[in-house]
Amino acid sequence: MGDWGMLLMLAAVFVAMYFFMIRPQRKQEKEQNDMRNNLVVGDEITTIGGIIGKVVSIKEETCVIETTHERTKIRILKSAVSRVDVKADEAE
Repeated sequence: MGDWGMLLMLAAVFVAMYFFMIRPQRKQEKEQNDMRNNLVVGDEITTIGGIIGKVVSIKEETCVIETTHERTKIRILKSAVSRVDVKADEAE
């Protein structure tokens, strides 16, 4: 019974690790990918580097954001988008 008990405990640890570490991380990655794939022109975003701007165009893997009142434009990778602060339909 000792060997089977040890194997059962080891299996329980792996199951616990899956539910407390791996599963939440995958869920967060999926939410981030969905957010990046659903960007639309007019969204106000913040990049991973802390740059705040408004999306003016979107391509396959990149987007162009406008960052200042002087309309400075920066092309960034979609993967650099940290969060959407204001959706385009909410800004109107």
